[in-house]
Amino acid sequence: MNWNLPNVTIGILGGGQLARMSAYAASRLGMRVAILEAEENSPAGQISAYEFSGKWSDRELLKRFAAASDVITLENEFVDSQILRELEALGKPVYPSALTLALVQDKARQKQTLSSAGLPVPAFARVQQVADVEKFAAEYGYPLVLKARRNGYDGRGNFTIRSKADIEEGFLRLGAAERSLMVEQYISFTKELALMVARNLLGEAVVYPLVETVQKNHICHIVTAPAAVPPSVAEKAAEIGRKAIESIGGIGIYGIELFLTYDNRVVINELAPRPHNSGHYSIEACLTSQFENHLRAVLNLPLGSPELIAPAAMVNLLGTNAAPVSAKGMEKALAVPGANIHIYGKKYSRPGRKMGHITALAPGGTAADALKIAQEAADYLVF
Repeated sequence: MNWNLPNVTIGILGGGQLARMSAYAASRLGMRVAILEAEENSPAGQISAYEFSGKWSDRELLKRFAAASDVITLENEFVDSQILRELEALGKPVYPSALTLALVQDKARQKQTLSSAGLPVPAFARVQQVADVEKFAAEYGYPLVLKARRNGYDGRGNFTIRSKADIEEGFLRLGAAERSLMVEQYISFTKELALMVARNLLGEAVVYPLVETVQKNHICHIVTAPAAVPPSVAEKAAEIGRKAIESIGGIGIYGIELFLTYDNRVVINELAPRPHNSGHYSIEACLTSQFENHLRAVLNLPLGSPELIAPAAMVNLLGTNAAPVSAKGMEKALAVPGANIHIYGKKYSRPGRKMGHITALAPGGTAADALKIAQEAADYLVF
């Protein structure tokens, strides 16, 4: 494709923090962004050239959004793949494609695609009734993880089954009457890892450093880069990540969540067809951020180097109150040397909601040194 660079408008389905940081990257390259979000004044809409507000199912709104966009991408996988097919039918390039999204957003189909490509995933099965889980448990034992196949994130849509007595509660908690479910073998792990892979239409791909993630109530809380693992593990993870994105025909940037087992095996947990929380550190810590490489990839431009500039750490700023946003402690946080503060511009806070993040680098030091800086600043901020 021959784009009239930089006079390109990138359409993004969704207006949250991922779209906001993508818009920053687009602005740096002189490009414009059009946002389609349910409500006005979204975090990304606040800084974008065009903001369309309403339901994604509104066909006339979709047409206006498409008309304003040269290429279309998304910031979350909760949009139905049929919406992407409609945008494709309007003649717009859409990445990830409707086919790729369909392979990823249904977690059972995602696992089947990865497994068929020979990639390491937990044993899994689609389930419709309690007896299906009991049959799976007879082969793999307890504990197990019951999952909603669609629209689960940050631990929502997951339920750990520790014995037969938990199965019915899991079905109730996840709304089995209205949602398709699957069950997975529980993986005992020593670390939770992640990496980002960007890939363009020419098949050029770059793999970001392997990072370690630490969860807080199932929400990503801390990321340290690089992960403290043997080089052989990092190399294997990079190979798995690259092959995983190839297996789904992925264009753009993708987050791959991984488990490291006690015998140093790397197992895929889940894929995300978009920029990912575990890659936010790349804004300051890599030669090319995940957001810039996402834009480069969907425009089929040469990809930038994902090389790590220095060991780094990121701490998420999670909401503690259900109230209009008020960031207490900002002056103290800004006074911490080396702390890079990102606030997402959300109107309301609630417990566990991602309100921002802080990144720090440690040139000549370690990721643990960087984490001390980021955590010091994060401790001052209360949402």
